[in-house]
Amino acid sequence: MARYEFKLPDIGEGIAEAEIVAWHVKVGDTIAEDQQIADMMTDKATVEMESPVAGKVIELAGEVGDQIPIGSVLAVIETEGAAPAEEAPAPVPESVDERPIADGTEQPTREQEEALPTMAVQSKPAWAPEPRVEPEVAKKESGAPHVLASPAVRARARDLGIDLAQVKTTSDRIRHSDLDAYLLYSGGTAAPRGTAATARPDETIKVVGLRRKIAENMQEAKRRIPHFTLVEEFDVTDLEDTRAMMNRDRGSNPKLTLLPFLITAMARALPEWPMLNATYDDDANVIMRHGALNLGMATQTPNGLMVPVIRNAQGLSVWQIAGEILRLADAARSGKATRDELMGSSITLSSLGPMGGITSTPVINRPEVAIIAVNKVEEKVVVIDGEVEVRKRMNLSLSCDHRVVDGWDAASFMQALKGYIENPLRLLSA
Repeated sequence: MARYEFKLPDIGEGIAEAEIVAWHVKVGDTIAEDQQIADMMTDKATVEMESPVAGKVIELAGEVGDQIPIGSVLAVIETEGAAPAEEAPAPVPESVDERPIADGTEQPTREQEEALPTMAVQSKPAWAPEPRVEPEVAKKESGAPHVLASPAVRARARDLGIDLAQVKTTSDRIRHSDLDAYLLYSGGTAAPRGTAATARPDETIKVVGLRRKIAENMQEAKRRIPHFTLVEEFDVTDLEDTRAMMNRDRGSNPKLTLLPFLITAMARALPEWPMLNATYDDDANVIMRHGALNLGMATQTPNGLMVPVIRNAQGLSVWQIAGEILRLADAARSGKATRDELMGSSITLSSLGPMGGITSTPVINRPEVAIIAVNKVEEKVVVIDGEVEVRKRMNLSLSCDHRVVDGWDAASFMQALKGYIENPLRLLSA
């Protein structure tokens, strides 16, 4: 028998330590060569650690949440025969956990749900809750019918005790109105209103991995950045008509949501107001105005928020931007998003799609100095030239770093953005 010490390899330039986010073995386990033993996290990248030898695990370096220095012993493995010679470990390729973005315009289609708010987790940290079985998985495992519904509808049905398979709908998916009809006309299996819900047991959740990074970044952003938020209402009636027309004749191109148009409008307007497309090194007191639009897409994941980056968005068409959104979402979902794809944004766009509220106050993605949040589209009765019309309206919320961006610049940028969004011909021909 021999004792083999598996040391944490160099897993990225400038990385001094990594956090244990999950153990896949325990002391006493017999493991095979190349078997995954742990997930380690640096910044926002999760790296799988595989054993270079087969044997019995006799020691592990720490618990989930502990920081392990590069080069220190991660695990000790008892092997048969002489201990193999240690080789300089090659850098481990980075892979990331990750859910995509909704477009803030309509109830998402199945294509949008699959391509945008649900990126899957490559490897689940120990603190994360067990994943919910989605309809397609349930169908395969139990033979139950496949029911389409948004996450908000599913959550409401779950709270009411309603089996979605029993709810009738006249559309391609179950909506809130269908739940209302079910409660009103059939009584169903819903718990009566006012009935006390069963209390869930208390849980203690250790804040580790991506959730810890998010907590640290948000705390630093709010502590160091004096935020102000400006909200402006936009008429997107003509833009929605243009989007529908382009989608009808899109051929092999990806289906357009509102986001590619909004990103194109930002690319047109930012050169007029470059102070918003900037980053601020407040330690060195240096502001960097970026010539290119490297747009961060705030993306919800099962473990928390991630921000993949569309690079040089100013040089892309709306079709190309739509393709990049899908590509980055797919890369994150499959655990193939690279470190470079998660770094270097110059301004961020955030959207909750149809779940978005009337307005919001997004937190700046430091060291950027501005972030735009997309709120939901609503039909409103408005007066235009003395005539009453029903129009599609949407609010955009712009949060800025008041150390760098003045209120006048923020308001002027929003008006420039408005000029493009409310005039699709100008937007697409500029």
